[in-house]
Amino acid sequence: MTIYRFKALNEFGKIVNGTIDAHDENDAEVQLHHRELDLVSIKQAKSYNLSFGSHRVPRRDLITFTFYLEQQMLAGVPILEGLHELQSNIDNRTLRAVTAGLIEKVEGGMKLSEAMAEYSGTFNPVFISLISAGESSGKLSQILKSISENLKWEDEITSQAKKAAIYPLFVAIAVLSVVIALMVFLVPELVKFIVTMNQELPWHTLVLIFVSDTIRNFGHYIFLALVGITALLYIVYQQSTKMKHIVDKIKLRLWLVGTIQQKIIMSRFTYNFALLYESGITVMECLKIGEGIVGNRVIAKAINEAAQSISEGEGISKSFEKTNLFPKLVLRMLSVGESTGALETSLLNISYFYNRDVKEALDKLQSMMGPVMTVVLGSILAWVIMSVLGPIYNTLTTVTI
Repeated sequence: MTIYRFKALNEFGKIVNGTIDAHDENDAEVQLHHRELDLVSIKQAKSYNLSFGSHRVPRRDLITFTFYLEQQMLAGVPILEGLHELQSNIDNRTLRAVTAGLIEKVEGGMKLSEAMAEYSGTFNPVFISLISAGESSGKLSQILKSISENLKWEDEITSQAKKAAIYPLFVAIAVLSVVIALMVFLVPELVKFIVTMNQELPWHTLVLIFVSDTIRNFGHYIFLALVGITALLYIVYQQSTKMKHIVDKIKLRLWLVGTIQQKIIMSRFTYNFALLYESGITVMECLKIGEGIVGNRVIAKAINEAAQSISEGEGISKSFEKTNLFPKLVLRMLSVGESTGALETSLLNISYFYNRDVKEALDKLQSMMGPVMTVVLGSILAWVIMSVLGPIYNTLTTVTI
């Protein structure tokens, strides 16, 4: 199929411009005739699907896109005019091309949500479903505002999580570099001096010599082995659904980090669930979309099991309780929302509590990493100093005596 840009006359004699997918120009003319349009001119248009359909757009660019589209909707600007205005002001080349594709498809008769569905790499299922709900309810500007706020929250959490991870990662690399430098360059020279003393060496000094010799003689083999094992595990992970499930389960059980990740997932799930449900989307459809956005196969499976129980007539809170995975706070708030008929309010409250907890946990984690890494580095240096200077001190003491 080829995209053609056409100019035609409608039944009132008004010029209509747009695009259409057709096998050739004759096929396009037939399709336009079925729409009661008389073709004036036609030419092949550029298609953006192949180049940009699968490319992701940075979240901050998507926030800008959503915010400006919302403002234009509030000002009463038609969708097509708003998209044209956005296209000329977007800096990101991928998003600009995607916007051009949206314009072509909307001009061709598609709804905005249908056009966005063609670019699933840019717009996720929640985004598309909310836009569709906004079009149906006539509250598109409100929906765009909700989407924008959600994207801002996700960007803030992601930024905070990266900030919490970058510092310890940098310190860990620095510590590893210092240890390798000590073992390769400093320790061997000190060991030569220690060995000449002809005395029995303590166990921690023997361990230090062993580690130093191992890194010097087999360090490159160890490095290659680690790279090979990592690559092999990655390949197995990519090919095995069971392996992915196991890894996702481990992620949730990691000390401290696992708890934070679970709270982030719960906050994202409940917030998007609330937005979708408030927009008029059914509970079953909300859960189906929720499976795809949580980013963890263990929780996605639990959501699927809960959805099956709900479809069989079980209550929402009872269905989630049967999975034995969701925290008591989630179950309690779901029960309250279900009994009062204010499910979306309860879901937003859950999201608020977890959002607050995540921020506090990330702040604590970030403040803890500095002292922890300092203690680790200090312990390693203390071990090296004690292992090297201990025998020297014992020798000097013996000589003095």
